[in-house]
Amino acid sequence: MANKIRWGILGAANIGRKVIPAIHQAKNSIVSAVASRDQAKARAYADELNIPTAYGSYEALLNDPNIDAIYIPIPNGLHYEWSLKCAAAGKPTLCEKPLTANAAEARELVETFEQAGLTFAEAFMYRHHPMTRRVVQMVREGVIGKVSIIAASFTFPIRREDDVRLNNDLAGGALMDVGCYPVSLMRMVTGEEPDEALAIANFGSGSQVDETLSGVLHFPSGIVGHFDCGFRTFLTNSYEIRGSTGKINVEPSFTMPADQPSVIRLTTQQDGKSRIEEIEIAPANSYQLMAEDFAAAIQEKRPPLYDGRDAISQMHTIDMLYRSARA
Repeated sequence: MANKIRWGILGAANIGRKVIPAIHQAKNSIVSAVASRDQAKARAYADELNIPTAYGSYEALLNDPNIDAIYIPIPNGLHYEWSLKCAAAGKPTLCEKPLTANAAEARELVETFEQAGLTFAEAFMYRHHPMTRRVVQMVREGVIGKVSIIAASFTFPIRREDDVRLNNDLAGGALMDVGCYPVSLMRMVTGEEPDEALAIANFGSGSQVDETLSGVLHFPSGIVGHFDCGFRTFLTNSYEIRGSTGKINVEPSFTMPADQPSVIRLTTQQDGKSRIEEIEIAPANSYQLMAEDFAAAIQEKRPPLYDGRDAISQMHTIDMLYRSARA
């Protein structure tokens, strides 16, 4: 455990096909086991992703004394139950976003892990990318002056009508799946929690989840953030931060290719003319950086870069938006 954290993957979810190779690449991590409720599925998944051990139950994984940390990629509505079970088993846990179905569940989870002295975090990988961190630094340094507006979009056309993200019982919905990224970004850029949230949504007649949602967040400093998210729209993955002397544009912004440079487009005014500068950020794997930070937090007995308390505030904002949309 001193050299590499041995990870167990709780669930053979599709997102794992992005995350698991990144954990393999992490300098302080190794993927040791995966669990599914179907032994054959677990074995096939393990073979595909170069994982030595495959378990036919989640409980078997949690009972493995050779596992140092758990990554949870299962459907949203199961995060609360299985994160609690991870805590009871004494396993530090990195749980996919959104952490839970609501803020009350998030608070209970975070406090449970804190009381047990276990590392716990929500898996928002984009925050670890050097491009995101550079944008936040630029805002803090006043590169675009005083920020007043943040705008963001994250949409895509869902491919299958039986997708779990369209399942209301499993806490599906566009805000939960992709809208949570703009919400997280706005909270991070402002360094504040919104004091007002408004939203309007189209809820699917069959799914009962928000398939398209637009939201507005007001922050105590006066910054206004507006965003849209959805499952029925062409892929858009971008944000814009506008200040008194310039603006920052980023696209793609939340899911960046690990093998290509990212670009920050900075527009400012000089001598009455617009000046556009493209700032190139070297390729980086957000998932790998996230795994490395979480593993280092366990080894160094420190909080992760973004700890569980942030997830409580994130879910509180999502609760506010849903209350508005359903009203």
